[in-house]
Amino acid sequence: MRASNILLIVTATTTALMAGLFFSYSISVSLGLGKLNDKEFLNAMQNINREIQNMPFFICFFGTLLLLPITSFLHYKKKSFLLLFIATLFYSIGVFAVTAFVNVPLNNKLELFELSNVSSTSARQMRNIFEDRWNFWNNIRSLSSLCSLFFVILACVYNSPKTRKIAFDR
Repeated sequence: MRASNILLIVTATTTALMAGLFFSYSISVSLGLGKLNDKEFLNAMQNINREIQNMPFFICFFGTLLLLPITSFLHYKKKSFLLLFIATLFYSIGVFAVTAFVNVPLNNKLELFELSNVSSTSARQMRNIFEDRWNFWNNIRSLSSLCSLFFVILACVYNSPKTRKIAFDR
Protein backbone atom coordinates (compact mmCIF):
# COMPACT_ATOMS: atom_id res chain seq x y z
CA MET A 1 0.00 0.00 0.00
CA ARG A 2 1.34 3.42 -0.95
CA ALA A 3 2.01 6.17 1.61
CA SER A 4 -0.64 8.39 -0.01
CA ASN A 5 -3.27 5.69 0.54
CA ILE A 6 -2.23 5.19 4.16
CA LEU A 7 -2.48 8.94 4.67
CA LEU A 8 -5.93 8.88 3.07
CA ILE A 9 -7.05 6.27 5.61
CA VAL A 10 -5.63 8.32 8.51
CA THR A 11 -7.36 11.41 7.13
CA ALA A 12 -10.65 9.54 6.89
CA THR A 13 -10.24 8.39 10.49
CA THR A 14 -9.58 11.85 11.95
CA THR A 15 -12.37 13.34 9.84
CA ALA A 16 -14.75 10.66 11.12
CA LEU A 17 -13.73 11.29 14.72
CA MET A 18 -14.43 15.01 14.38
CA ALA A 19 -17.73 14.41 12.60
CA GLY A 20 -18.74 12.02 15.38
CA LEU A 21 -17.85 14.55 18.06
CA PHE A 22 -19.88 17.39 16.55
CA PHE A 23 -22.75 15.09 15.59
CA SER A 24 -22.98 13.63 19.10
CA TYR A 25 -23.14 17.12 20.57
CA SER A 26 -25.93 18.07 18.17
CA ILE A 27 -28.10 15.01 18.77
CA SER A 28 -27.50 14.31 22.46
CA VAL A 29 -25.19 16.49 24.55
CA SER A 30 -26.82 19.82 23.66
CA LEU A 31 -30.28 18.33 24.11
CA GLY A 32 -29.38 16.99 27.55
CA LEU A 33 -27.77 20.24 28.61
CA GLY A 34 -30.86 22.09 27.44
CA LYS A 35 -32.84 20.38 30.23
CA LEU A 36 -30.68 21.98 32.95
CA ASN A 37 -31.59 25.19 34.75
CA ASP A 38 -29.64 28.30 33.73
CA LYS A 39 -26.85 28.12 36.32
CA GLU A 40 -26.41 24.37 35.87
CA PHE A 41 -26.29 24.80 32.09
CA LEU A 42 -23.69 27.58 32.25
CA ASN A 43 -21.57 25.65 34.75
CA ALA A 44 -21.74 22.47 32.64
CA MET A 45 -20.76 24.33 29.46
CA GLN A 46 -17.87 26.07 31.24
CA ASN A 47 -16.57 22.69 32.39
CA ILE A 48 -17.06 21.03 29.00
CA ASN A 49 -15.27 23.91 27.26
CA ARG A 50 -12.32 23.53 29.64
CA GLU A 51 -12.15 19.74 29.39
CA ILE A 52 -12.35 19.51 25.60
CA GLN A 53 -9.04 21.34 25.39
CA ASN A 54 -6.99 18.16 25.55
CA MET A 55 -4.37 16.46 23.40
CA PRO A 56 -6.61 13.88 21.68
CA PHE A 57 -9.04 16.63 20.65
CA PHE A 58 -6.28 18.93 19.39
CA ILE A 59 -4.60 16.11 17.45
CA CYS A 60 -7.85 15.21 15.68
CA PHE A 61 -9.14 18.77 15.21
CA PHE A 62 -5.90 20.31 13.88
CA GLY A 63 -4.69 17.03 12.39
CA THR A 64 -7.74 16.91 10.14
CA LEU A 65 -7.19 20.54 9.19
CA LEU A 66 -3.64 19.66 8.06
CA LEU A 67 -4.26 16.17 6.68
CA LEU A 68 -7.08 17.12 4.31
CA PRO A 69 -5.09 19.57 2.16
CA ILE A 70 -1.95 17.40 2.30
CA THR A 71 -3.93 14.34 1.21
CA SER A 72 -5.63 16.42 -1.50
CA PHE A 73 -2.25 17.53 -2.79
CA LEU A 74 -0.93 13.95 -2.83
CA HIS A 75 -3.93 12.94 -4.94
CA TYR A 76 -3.65 15.92 -7.28
CA LYS A 77 -3.29 13.88 -10.46
CA LYS A 78 -5.91 11.34 -9.44
CA LYS A 79 -9.63 11.54 -9.95
CA SER A 80 -10.14 11.53 -6.16
CA PHE A 81 -8.50 14.98 -5.91
CA LEU A 82 -11.73 16.93 -6.44
CA LEU A 83 -13.51 14.90 -3.75
CA LEU A 84 -10.70 15.57 -1.27
CA PHE A 85 -10.57 19.24 -2.22
CA ILE A 86 -14.31 19.58 -1.53
CA ALA A 87 -13.85 17.76 1.79
CA THR A 88 -11.08 20.21 2.65
CA LEU A 89 -13.33 23.19 1.92
CA PHE A 90 -16.17 21.82 4.07
CA TYR A 91 -13.83 21.20 6.98
CA SER A 92 -11.78 24.40 6.67
CA ILE A 93 -14.77 26.71 6.38
CA GLY A 94 -17.63 24.87 8.08
CA VAL A 95 -15.66 23.39 10.95
CA PHE A 96 -12.42 25.25 11.53
CA ALA A 97 -13.52 28.79 10.63
CA VAL A 98 -16.85 28.44 12.46
CA THR A 99 -15.03 27.13 15.53
CA ALA A 100 -12.40 29.88 15.43
CA PHE A 101 -14.71 32.80 14.70
CA VAL A 102 -17.96 31.83 16.45
CA ASN A 103 -17.81 28.97 18.97
CA VAL A 104 -14.45 29.76 20.59
CA PRO A 105 -15.32 33.46 21.11
CA LEU A 106 -18.63 32.38 22.68
CA ASN A 107 -16.75 29.89 24.88
CA ASN A 108 -14.31 32.62 25.91
CA LYS A 109 -17.15 34.98 26.78
CA LEU A 110 -18.78 32.24 28.85
CA GLU A 111 -15.49 31.47 30.61
CA LEU A 112 -15.28 35.07 31.84
CA PHE A 113 -18.79 34.86 33.30
CA GLU A 114 -18.47 34.39 37.06
CA LEU A 115 -21.13 31.98 38.30
CA SER A 116 -20.45 32.00 42.04
CA ASN A 117 -22.69 34.95 43.01
CA VAL A 118 -24.73 35.49 39.86
CA SER A 119 -28.42 36.33 40.02
CA SER A 120 -30.94 34.13 38.24
CA THR A 121 -31.71 37.05 35.90
CA SER A 122 -28.04 37.44 34.94
CA ALA A 123 -27.71 33.69 34.44
CA ARG A 124 -30.80 33.71 32.17
CA GLN A 125 -29.38 36.64 30.14
CA MET A 126 -26.03 34.91 29.68
CA ARG A 127 -27.71 31.68 28.66
CA ASN A 128 -29.85 33.61 26.13
CA ILE A 129 -26.68 35.17 24.66
CA PHE A 130 -24.86 31.85 24.50
CA GLU A 131 -27.03 28.75 24.04
CA ASP A 132 -29.03 29.19 20.83
CA ARG A 133 -26.16 30.79 18.92
CA TRP A 134 -23.64 28.16 20.09
CA ASN A 135 -26.00 25.29 19.23
CA PHE A 136 -26.86 26.71 15.81
CA TRP A 137 -23.21 27.03 14.84
CA ASN A 138 -22.37 23.64 16.33
CA ASN A 139 -25.06 22.18 14.05
CA ILE A 140 -23.28 23.90 11.14
CA ARG A 141 -20.02 22.27 12.27
CA SER A 142 -21.80 18.92 12.55
CA LEU A 143 -23.27 19.15 9.04
CA SER A 144 -19.98 20.44 7.56
CA SER A 145 -17.89 17.72 9.18
CA LEU A 146 -20.35 15.06 8.01
CA CYS A 147 -20.18 16.46 4.46
CA SER A 148 -16.39 16.47 4.67
CA LEU A 149 -16.43 12.86 5.84
CA PHE A 150 -18.81 11.90 3.02
CA PHE A 151 -16.40 13.26 0.40
CA VAL A 152 -13.38 11.62 2.05
CA ILE A 153 -15.18 8.27 2.06
CA LEU A 154 -16.07 8.74 -1.61
CA ALA A 155 -12.39 9.46 -2.30
CA CYS A 156 -11.40 6.27 -0.45
CA VAL A 157 -13.89 4.21 -2.43
CA TYR A 158 -13.01 5.86 -5.71
CA ASN A 159 -9.29 5.45 -4.99
CA SER A 160 -9.68 1.69 -4.49
CA PRO A 161 -8.09 -0.33 -7.34
CA LYS A 162 -11.20 -2.53 -7.62
CA THR A 163 -13.47 0.52 -7.91
CA ARG A 164 -11.23 2.09 -10.55
CA LYS A 165 -11.15 -1.16 -12.53
CA ILE A 166 -14.95 -1.49 -12.45
CA ALA A 167 -15.41 2.17 -13.42
CA PHE A 168 -12.99 1.92 -16.33
CA ASP A 169 -14.20 -1.46 -17.61
CA ARG A 170 -17.48 0.06 -18.78
